[in-house]
Amino acid sequence: MTRVAAIDCGTNSVRLLIADISGGELSDVERRMEIVRLGEGVDRTGRLAPEALERTFTAMRGYAKLIKENAASRVRVVATSATRDAANRVDFVDGVREIFGVEPEVVTGSEEAHLSFVGATTGLTGVAAPVLVVDIGGGSTEFVLGSADVDSAISVDIGCVRLTERHLSSGATPQAVAAAVADIEAALDRVSGAVAVPEARALIGLAGSVTTVAGIALDLPAYDPARIHGSRIAAERVREVSQRLLAMTHEQRAAIPVMHPGRVDVIGAGALILDRVVTRYAFPEVIVSEHDILDGIARSLTP
Repeated sequence: MTRVAAIDCGTNSVRLLIADISGGELSDVERRMEIVRLGEGVDRTGRLAPEALERTFTAMRGYAKLIKENAASRVRVVATSATRDAANRVDFVDGVREIFGVEPEVVTGSEEAHLSFVGATTGLTGVAAPVLVVDIGGGSTEFVLGSADVDSAISVDIGCVRLTERHLSSGATPQAVAAAVADIEAALDRVSGAVAVPEARALIGLAGSVTTVAGIALDLPAYDPARIHGSRIAAERVREVSQRLLAMTHEQRAAIPVMHPGRVDVIGAGALILDRVVTRYAFPEVIVSEHDILDGIARSLTP
């Protein structure tokens, strides 16, 4: 048995998984998530803001303490969209190295896609292959087609934080939503040129926007990963939830039982991306996975 620690630092959140791996099986020891909004303003300025870096480092210091307490023997820190885009990413790299004692990996979109695919599909049974895995992040969204492994993949710069900052920060007016949809559709044109989406027999969705939409669609009284994982949300239900979220006020979204406070202002954009993917490619449903790139990172640490 090997005890490992995986850290995924995205545009919106930083997450930790401490897990035991034995015989190809992964067992959670600790799984944590903090909304830090590392990518706040990156789309506009091209730089990581000092306040965003400090929020992220504060969360990471708590994670480093947990890793030490749980005696994880291997640690991997992966950073994705926001840090790929930032001119001052060396500030992030230096801070992470100081906290964890390891170099963070600012992975490419293709490596991010591979890790997401492995994390999402391992252990998810009863799903016809090939599958399209869609990982909706804060700054980017990964599209991965595969069966046993990745056949093709692309990362495009649409995400719940990026689209909110570009178009929806002052409200989801019809004009703002139309502009966001235009960005999404332009990105999906690129996806269609790189990934043979019509070959997919199922759509697997992951990350916070998707799991939150699923929790709302299932009308859960509180966030319940066991109920959400493996759930199948019909296309028309995805559309209903997306439209509902975009029409709500900030206060109304905050009152939804499954809503994490850090997602309140960006969930409308995330739901809109999911809705456009389902609609564009005519999937009858989305299968929701609670396992994602974080699980893929952990699995990559096996001896």
